Amino acid sequence: MNLDQIFVASNAVNQHLLDKQLKRAIEMASLIVTESQLLIYADKLEELNQHYNLLLQYYILGTEDPNRVEVYNSIASKLFVLNAELKEEVFTQNSSDYQYTTKRFFNHTKRYKSCTELFNALLYFHNQSSLLKSSADNHQIELRRIRANFESILPELFGVFFLSSKLNDSEQKLHNEILSSDYPGKVEKLLIISALTLNLCRMFDEKKLNLLLDAVVSHDTEVKQRALVGLVFVLAKYNDFLPFFATLKNRLTLICDDQTIVRNLQQIIIQIIATAETENLSKRMKEEILPEMMKISPFLSDKLKSDSNMAHDEGEDENMAWEEMLEKSGLKNTLKELTDLQQEGADVYMSTFAMLKNFPFFREFSNWFMPFDSNHSAISQLVKSGNSSLISAFVNNKQMCNSDKYSFCFTILQMPETASTNLLNNFTSEAEQLDEINKEEALLTPDVVEKNISKQYIQDLYRFFNLFPHKSDFDNVFDYSLSLHHSHLFELMAIKKDLISSVADYYFIKGHFAASIELMLRVHKSSKLDAALMQKLGYAYQQIGDMKLALETYQRAEMIAPDDFWTVKKMGYCSKQLGNYQQALENYQHANYLKPNQKGVLFQMASCLAQLGRNEEALKIYFQLEAEFGEEVKAWRPIIRCALLAGNMAKADYYLGKVLTSEPNATDYMHAAHVAWSQKRMKHAVDFYRQNKALNGGKMDVFLQQFNADAEILSFIGIMDSEIPLMLDALSD
Repeated sequence: MNLDQIFVASNAVNQHLLDKQLKRAIEMASLIVTESQLLIYADKLEELNQHYNLLLQYYILGTEDPNRVEVYNSIASKLFVLNAELKEEVFTQNSSDYQYTTKRFFNHTKRYKSCTELFNALLYFHNQSSLLKSSADNHQIELRRIRANFESILPELFGVFFLSSKLNDSEQKLHNEILSSDYPGKVEKLLIISALTLNLCRMFDEKKLNLLLDAVVSHDTEVKQRALVGLVFVLAKYNDFLPFFATLKNRLTLICDDQTIVRNLQQIIIQIIATAETENLSKRMKEEILPEMMKISPFLSDKLKSDSNMAHDEGEDENMAWEEMLEKSGLKNTLKELTDLQQEGADVYMSTFAMLKNFPFFREFSNWFMPFDSNHSAISQLVKSGNSSLISAFVNNKQMCNSDKYSFCFTILQMPETASTNLLNNFTSEAEQLDEINKEEALLTPDVVEKNISKQYIQDLYRFFNLFPHKSDFDNVFDYSLSLHHSHLFELMAIKKDLISSVADYYFIKGHFAASIELMLRVHKSSKLDAALMQKLGYAYQQIGDMKLALETYQRAEMIAPDDFWTVKKMGYCSKQLGNYQQALENYQHANYLKPNQKGVLFQMASCLAQLGRNEEALKIYFQLEAEFGEEVKAWRPIIRCALLAGNMAKADYYLGKVLTSEPNATDYMHAAHVAWSQKRMKHAVDFYRQNKALNGGKMDVFLQQFNADAEILSFIGIMDSEIPLMLDALSD
């Protein structure tokens, strides 16, 4: 077997497990062992096979076994883990993917022979730094030296937990020592959590997952939030297999008894779902907003320079150039929308910083997960210990994630001194205000700190999985972002319907209607009749194109809360889309009774009447619309069609004249030709038909399709069947 075949076979083992075909799963795993010659796994597999055969024998003999399900799940869980280890070993030996190539060379590039040496080196840095900083003497050179050495150790620490297949005792001890509350370093703790998360995303390991669960109950907020984010992604990936692991399920249940953790998990799930909007938002930034800004920037610059040369005291008018040009370009509303999205937590900076991940800093894999550290040597030239306002501005900025903060610093360092000084002055001038805002926000919403930490970390992960040069060698965890509501973790948290409702609302607002429907149906089953819920559910069905279910749901809403104008109008729309024009007309007439003379309702009533062949009645409403709401092409076109079908050629001709001098389309020319033909103005008829044909790309088949659709009109206006072939032949040249 080559690697592709091993990959397919490994997935087949897992699928057989999910399909409850344990025997076939064992057989497929045995085939992988034989083909890969990794006989170390043969004994383990044979042991599982024997246990399963015993279970089958007892079952066939009719032996009562109250633990049969537990034994079955135990065998399945062990096979799932064995399959993961087997695949990891094969790919480590043979794959050219980034993770496995790095893993093969890791042992040859390590500086420290043991985890104990690695831990002592890290601890030495913290102890020595503390000692030197407390000294009255200046030890900056020595501090820089030991800092550089410390930073060179971090990738190795990350690699230990990112690359290991199974943690040995010394690695387990290293984890426990660093994650201990007594350990002085924060960066190391956070990097270990990220390394474990990535490791678990590559291969399942119950022991490592338990370490992540340990971190979830940490008293360190940053460690806890980073672990919770990792937990959501890992559990989403392995969701289907969790029922095999009773101990894990029990532990998750206990964790979900902690309402603080549940609240944080709920926020994280919604934040992850929100990343589904990032790609569209980035696309808008690249294709709409930034190009428009580039267009107006030269004119805006000239205008501002001109204004600056004019002495005046009207300080309030100094931004008029901005206001006027932004208004004309249409950017003002767009920028306001972006500001609102940013306040909601949308990742508006992804497109801006996507081009700023080529700095040498990001060539080191672990630095993609590095928390922002103002003491990092890469930015020490910029962030000096005395510049507390700048440090505060970076550390407390909740809009920029850690990765983007580093990118921003590196960009400033590359600027000319004058430009960077001006930018830093503007940046630091907001620091005090930012501090105050953060303090007030923390008082008003105590969980805001946790929310911001998780949001920034999620954005760090999003940048890694979408911008890292070898991103294709990793399974993108954000592929699960719109299916988190299917996870067992979500189920454990969703005992109260509040979470289901809030996530359903979020899906609904963001236009993910299929997912929203799933959750709204669950809310509906567990709650009293709710007209508002039925309205939203009906609208969601409407948006995915299921008009039948949409109509039925709107009808339920109408039964709960009768005579609601919006509901009745939507019932009319769905009935019309389903081709039931009589029912649609009755709905719109009811809506007109509830709120008389609404333009849209009147227009739909006339349209339904026209579809029912009641053209004279339709014309009366169209004329009423024109009289009350003024002239517009939207009303003229249906008037023309109704007039033609009613045989009122004078009205049709009159309104065609108005349309043809306004914004004529292919249908307008078709109708004009019909009228000219009925009036025996043959040359005009031919010209109009040809203009229709030209607007349809000169394609005769398209013209004939539209022409034949008007057969009823031609009959109404007195065109003989014998005349039609003659006209078509005249147009065929």
